[in-house]
Amino acid sequence: MLLNRGLKGLSLDGLPLRTRSKVVKTKVCESLGYPVPKSFAKTQPRFPGQLFDTYVQKSNNLQIWNEELSSLRRYVLIRVSAENIVTEVRVVTGETLTLLDTTGTLTQKYQARLVAGSSTHEFISPQDTKNLLGLLSNVPKISLGNKIPTDPPEADEILPIAEIFTRLSSIVGKTFAAIGSDQERNRGTELHRLVCKALGFQNYQDDGRFPDVRQQLIEVKLQTATTIDLGLVLPSSDEPLDLSKIKGRQIRHRDVRYAVFGATTDGNKVTITHLYLTTGKNFFSRFPQFQGKVLNKKLQIPLPSNFFQTKAK
Repeated sequence: MLLNRGLKGLSLDGLPLRTRSKVVKTKVCESLGYPVPKSFAKTQPRFPGQLFDTYVQKSNNLQIWNEELSSLRRYVLIRVSAENIVTEVRVVTGETLTLLDTTGTLTQKYQARLVAGSSTHEFISPQDTKNLLGLLSNVPKISLGNKIPTDPPEADEILPIAEIFTRLSSIVGKTFAAIGSDQERNRGTELHRLVCKALGFQNYQDDGRFPDVRQQLIEVKLQTATTIDLGLVLPSSDEPLDLSKIKGRQIRHRDVRYAVFGATTDGNKVTITHLYLTTGKNFFSRFPQFQGKVLNKKLQIPLPSNFFQTKAK
């Protein structure tokens, strides 16, 4: 098969996700004898002449964005090893993938765009929401050494947003191991550790719930790209969080403080370059929400463990 011969052995080591995608599409063009365009148009499918899209798979979780499976469409699935080397290419029809899709459910999430400014530290919301006023600590320098990051917030123990900005500002300029260009979740964990330390927590903890640092109502975002993933609820939403009322007040999504960290990576380490701090209420005053497909959706299909062991056709 042309694509299997052309891509097998290709190294994607150290490449950011977007660069990796472009390198793969370039190699696909070369393998099929097509001229390589300066940029790849965002069509569905990306290769309309051959009616296929490409998907680079380091895991067995296939993600297809903003479209349902088409039985007539072809899907080029490219297996990458732990060392980021292409080991196998398999081309299947949508009909084949339909048999593996047990739910047909599209996972939805909102997205926004990060546009860097001239300052490395941006304090977007100089004051917390009115709903939080009266619940904040009267002692801004309060110690969090005996607190647990994943515990619910309590009245008089929530740092004012200005103090949070002061404590988190020290993270700009820090570095940590890249852990792999496609392992955004693990990179986020390393940043989360830095955030907990900078805030003054003795230990790092993460239970996967929103917001990341629940005890201080802080959601942490690591951005090596411009797209900010926001989940199922808008930051500015009035929807309540799954927290008990504090002094009779219901905490809402718009009350959460968002710490967005811009970063760069050279493949070996991640360097934090920017800090943006805002309340959910003011989030979109700085970060424009994606329009058009306002709520982006993805279809997730678990591939069998032996999927790439089947002979490519």
